[in-house]
Amino acid sequence: MDISSYFEPIDISKIGYKRGNFVPRLGDLVTSYNKDGGRFPVVNERCVVLVGVTDGRGSSTNLNCANAADMIRRYLYQLAGIEEGVKVLDLGNLVQGATIEDSRQALTEVAMELLRQNCIVVALGGGQDYTWALYRAYAQLGKVMNISAIDPRFDIDEERKLDSRNWLRYVIMEQPNYLFNYTNIGYQTYFVGQQYVDLMDELKFDAYRLGWVRENMLRSEPLLRNADCVSIDVGAIRQSDAPANTDPSPHGFYGEEMCQLARFAGMSDKTSSIGFFDFSPMHDSSGQTAHLLAHALWYFIEGVGKRKQDNPYKDTENYRKVIVPLEEHGVEVVFYKSKKSDRWWVEVPCSTEANGESKRKLLVPCLYDDYEQALGNKIPDIWWKFYQRVNS
Repeated sequence: MDISSYFEPIDISKIGYKRGNFVPRLGDLVTSYNKDGGRFPVVNERCVVLVGVTDGRGSSTNLNCANAADMIRRYLYQLAGIEEGVKVLDLGNLVQGATIEDSRQALTEVAMELLRQNCIVVALGGGQDYTWALYRAYAQLGKVMNISAIDPRFDIDEERKLDSRNWLRYVIMEQPNYLFNYTNIGYQTYFVGQQYVDLMDELKFDAYRLGWVRENMLRSEPLLRNADCVSIDVGAIRQSDAPANTDPSPHGFYGEEMCQLARFAGMSDKTSSIGFFDFSPMHDSSGQTAHLLAHALWYFIEGVGKRKQDNPYKDTENYRKVIVPLEEHGVEVVFYKSKKSDRWWVEVPCSTEANGESKRKLLVPCLYDDYEQALGNKIPDIWWKFYQRVNS
């Protein structure tokens, strides 16, 4: 499928990038579709592919998202090159559709083609409603998937036209449904209300408060390792670090923490799409937010270069299997530790087919802390959550 017609080329002069520095910069290594004679890139397997989104009509608050991708590029291209052998393509900006639905459909069709070629899709700009467009790409490919959202809210507002505050409702309600699990990382209770926290629990989704995550950032690594799609709301970053959001909060992740989250997502062998949404350039007078998002994207790309191709389902030889009997509970909890990365998984028995993987077991990313919890004769929280989900 030829996707070039969906894009308009980048204006290199507009983002202020010039080649010729003695130190290799990321912009020197990116193959881009630009107005200075750059042809539309040939897409190959396992490339990181940047897709600019210029239509912000689906953002409930950040309507001025049109220049978001170019503002991020302005800083991204100036950063140091990444010596990890990662090929990065920049396809330019999606041509804005006659309606917001047309623009979302364009991203869906582009993402479908890129996912078919085993590429990693990076959506830059637009509202978080474009997470729906990414989800639809997986659904139309018939792939059951997981979404991890770094977001101060659950975006499950009342029924109305699809926008950045209710996209998750649309994902949940679609039939047939291809969402296996949704994980919220960093919600803030005063923005969501207890009724929505209870709803997440009823739906057997995972939601983790900002304070719990920030207490130990490593807790977020398995949550992102299990994600096919990662959706980032700029509003999840505290206002002092990322002011360019029309509904910012004085609380949120620090810039360094957001970069750490992005790196975890990049290192995940499973993650095949990520979006940086709800960035409003008109509120970014000093370029601070664009600069921070460029750093986060840089760390994501670096993380991709450090992937270990961990797959406990297929490559059992490179894993150490540990069985922990929980005598008080009458069960055995099975863990796998990768010899390549020292990362952990826990085996959850399934009575029905789950996540399109196996009718007998589901391997869920976890931490060494979960193993220690089992050694203390306690059922690990993550094991119990997934056991309920796949056996209910």
